[in-house]
Amino acid sequence: MRINKISYQRFEIKLSEPYTIAYETISKSVNFILKIETESLLVGYGCAAPDPVVTNETPEAVETAINDIIIPFLKGKNPFHYAKILADLKVLLKEKSSSLAMVDLALHDLIAKKADVPLYQYLGGYRNSIATSITIGILPIQETLKQATEFVKQGFSILKIKGGLDVSEDIEKMMRIHEAYPNIKLRFDGNQGYSFSESIAFVKGTEKIGIEVFEQPTLVENEEKLGKVTQNVHLPVMADESLKTLKDVFRLAQNEHIDMVNIKLQKVGGILEGLHINSVAKSAKLEAMVGCIDECGLGISAGLHFALSRPNIHYADLDGHLDMINDPCKGLFTLKDGVLYPSSYPGLGNLNL
Repeated sequence: MRINKISYQRFEIKLSEPYTIAYETISKSVNFILKIETESLLVGYGCAAPDPVVTNETPEAVETAINDIIIPFLKGKNPFHYAKILADLKVLLKEKSSSLAMVDLALHDLIAKKADVPLYQYLGGYRNSIATSITIGILPIQETLKQATEFVKQGFSILKIKGGLDVSEDIEKMMRIHEAYPNIKLRFDGNQGYSFSESIAFVKGTEKIGIEVFEQPTLVENEEKLGKVTQNVHLPVMADESLKTLKDVFRLAQNEHIDMVNIKLQKVGGILEGLHINSVAKSAKLEAMVGCIDECGLGISAGLHFALSRPNIHYADLDGHLDMINDPCKGLFTLKDGVLYPSSYPGLGNLNL
């Protein structure tokens, strides 16, 4: 099986509801869909969702990489040599993680289609479904409660609250949500917005409500501070922005700076690298969550299949597609009452673009 044609589409996707995190407000996303065709007529699809902060790429950088590097490099290659292909591309693409992830996903999609099984089964098939959280950005308290009510009505059992700008207000939001919905699981993402003392204050102020995850409270630039938070709180502290590479997870685990990792395929460069990162996390007894950025349904489907394949992945935060207007990749999985179920189609699902 050889690759004989590579093409792509660029999608400018608006969000139905812009959202705010500690360092920016987001109202739209650019996604690329790569299409890899083979002599045997099998087709694989991959997604890139560039973000200057998360993936170190602009959309223009991804488009240039596709035309100048990816398309010429992939022609004539055997998809089953994916480890070699991805290793060589990683050098050529340098730090363009979503560009690499896009190729990785398309190759994995092709291979699973050749095996005629859904990708999660090809990868190991540890479970058949996983509950996802749904995210509430930084909003005034009343609007936060209104969104929480709407998501609970939709059947979600896990809410992830963004914060990091005002610790007192963040505490009040969490307490008010818990008071209204005591059986809903709560996660909190500081997106690097807190100091050490604010992190401690947040944990103390919310200690009675049983928050499930305390994600990236402090700045990436100061890992020792993140470690200090981990050593001084009872909540499991998760690395997100601090973890982009295999070296990152090894260093964070070795220095006992964290309790959990957030593996985002767009951030780390795809499934193959995600598997390596998860193995290091497992060896260090760190639990894993599969997260996402503003990805269309294809990217979310890849995250879902990855999450279903490994016993160490207990958590999912795969909601990046829900606010997308005119998502080009719908129907690749099912979301019911906050639980994600994969398609029974081979690969990442039945997509024809």
